[in-house]
Amino acid sequence: MRYKRKMLKTTLLLAVAASALVAADVKSEFLDEVSALEKKYTSLAEAIPADKYTWRPGDGVRSISEAFMHVAGANYMLPRMVGVTPPQGLERGMEKSVTAKAEVIAQLRKSFEHVRAAAQASAEPDKMIKLFGREVSQRYFLTFLAHHMHEHLGQLIAYARMNKVTPPWSQG
Repeated sequence: MRYKRKMLKTTLLLAVAASALVAADVKSEFLDEVSALEKKYTSLAEAIPADKYTWRPGDGVRSISEAFMHVAGANYMLPRMVGVTPPQGLERGMEKSVTAKAEVIAQLRKSFEHVRAAAQASAEPDKMIKLFGREVSQRYFLTFLAHHMHEHLGQLIAYARMNKVTPPWSQG
């Protein structure tokens, strides 16, 4: 009986340790991806000339600055779903109102800092949260957030190329 209790205790301790390692791995992998995305976003934002920030491929479609600010806004707002509140003083509609290249880049950088804070708050990858009315794990949420960033990076790469700007990481 004593042996069984000791084995159960050891098994539980190992399970807790394994769970902590998985949480650390998920967070670490996500943070690595966020760093890579931030570099691409900021280098692309810097490479696009300021006079092209109002360019849009057609009526009713986001401009370059609006696409960048859409990502920044999502980086600020989506982490609410894991309990991380956006910074004070964010103005509603900043997607339309923040159009100057320097401010767009500054907001992008700040928004990626906010995403890193949200990842740190997502300590339990298997904890369930609500995402647009669905029950999902925090792990899924981090994946969703990365997918959103990748989707709009593709959009912005297309916008850049339509304006004869080659993404800095694919030059040469």
